[in-house]
Amino acid sequence: MKNITLLSLVAATVLFTACGDKTKEAASDAASKVTEAVKTDTASAVEATKSAAADAVEATKKAANNAADAAKEKAAEVAAAAKVEADKLAAAAAEAKAATEAKATEAANALKERAAAATAAAGATAAGAVESVKDTAASVVTSAKEVVSDNAAGKAAYAKCAGCHGADGKTKALGKSEVIAGQAAADLETKIAEYKAGTRNVAGMGMLMKGQVASLSDEDIKAVAAYISAL
Repeated sequence: MKNITLLSLVAATVLFTACGDKTKEAASDAASKVTEAVKTDTASAVEATKSAAADAVEATKKAANNAADAAKEKAAEVAAAAKVEADKLAAAAAEAKAATEAKATEAANALKERAAAATAAAGATAAGAVESVKDTAASVVTSAKEVVSDNAAGKAAYAKCAGCHGADGKTKALGKSEVIAGQAAADLETKIAEYKAGTRNVAGMGMLMKGQVASLSDEDIKAVAAYISAL
């Protein structure tokens, strides 16, 4: 706007001033004024541009700083939320572990109790079985003693055998024969009968045994066999 005004002044000066030196001077002066005005306007524009650029840079910096701060705050919020969730998961895991350990301990204790009960029951059963066997054995021994004491004929017949086989029937006659005490009565009857008939000869004892049992009747053989079996 200032330039246009100056140009107008220059034009007016040219129109109302006579030609010549004065016209040249007036034109030169007007041109100088125009140049100065342009320089001044240009400098002002440059300064204004610089100022606007500086303001823009400052505003950009502030915006960047604000954005960075906002991003930091958001990241902090996300991290805090993640930590809260992680703590919750850790607490849940700890509770699950504790519950599992408690269940395992409970199951182990239950198994121990069952094992102890089973052991006690087995012990009681075994003790009962042992007592039963003892009672049975005692009963058998008592019965055997009663048989021996009641079998007077067998005991009398065995008197001639005791010298070689021992009073309890557990001596090996002449170190050769087997132990006769406790053998089955039926087997003993058969063996004695064979010795009496002369058809049995074990370890060269046939003739000796035949002489020992020759006088025994069938009833005597049955009685002595029962007596020896009960020894």
